[in-house]
Amino acid sequence: MSNTLYKVTFLNHGKIYELYAHSVNSGSLWGFTEIAGLVFDVHDGLVVDPTEERLRDEFGNTRVLHLPIQSVLRIEEVEKKGQSAIRDAGTGEKVVTPFPMPAKPR
Repeated sequence: MSNTLYKVTFLNHGKIYELYAHSVNSGSLWGFTEIAGLVFDVHDGLVVDPTEERLRDEFGNTRVLHLPIQSVLRIEEVEKKGQSAIRDAGTGEKVVTPFPMPAKPR
């Protein structure tokens, strides 16, 4: 696998996704960008980033992600991996799944 690392920012269902990958190509499918070798953090401790877990659940088994070129906002070649994120397209704020709270008794 290549040592080159890319930060890929794209629009998906009204949200902005930021993922890291080792390979980005114009692709064999016309009008699509191929993203392969997705990189996720591996946490051995108790602290788990819920956004990273959500992205790993959604894309963890993906060999190659084919993104329509219209959805790709930015591709950056980076030195090291930062934090993956899901942001609201309108406000730019991070979308965090809240920790489930027990229901209030009636």
